[in-house]
Amino acid sequence: MIDRIGTTVRWCFATLLMASPLVSADPGELLRQVEQYPHTVEVERSEAEVIDHAVGLGALQKVRGVWRFKSSERLSGTLARYTWQVIDGFTSEEVFEQVATAAETLTGAQRLFDCLGLSCGHGSQWANRVFQQRVLYGRNAAQRYRVYSLGEAADYRLLLYAAVRTADRQYLHMELLTIATE
Repeated sequence: MIDRIGTTVRWCFATLLMASPLVSADPGELLRQVEQYPHTVEVERSEAEVIDHAVGLGALQKVRGVWRFKSSERLSGTLARYTWQVIDGFTSEEVFEQVATAAETLTGAQRLFDCLGLSCGHGSQWANRVFQQRVLYGRNAAQRYRVYSLGEAADYRLLLYAAVRTADRQYLHMELLTIATE
């Protein structure tokens, strides 16, 4: 039964994602397609101009009492943030992997970093310090994080984060940073 549900979610999501061309210059289309996915409910959405925004390219760690990324890059531009709750018995892992698979088909896609579980660091720090979304705080062992560089000129960063609080409270967080051209 679970295998059938997993196959169904992959087929539904793949069908939804293939409905419009993903191999485009606009990674924002991927965000719009996830918004239309019937097994997610939007929790939060924001868009803002950012200056020297830290994009984590390594695990979160505490050094001399300060939480920071093991490695990061600082970029300026327009940051779109979305948080969805995954519903109807589907898991954040399933949705995360489908979005990641679709992201890898986008023009110029390059995976810059990924981590799984405890190798990412403390989930509470990701939820509160990095994403400012306390609903993302979940089990450390169940978290996932991935960063992509997108676009022909590497002019976007796509961040994906999946969190599991309980079986019924699973979340997907996405950020798309459109890098400002100087």
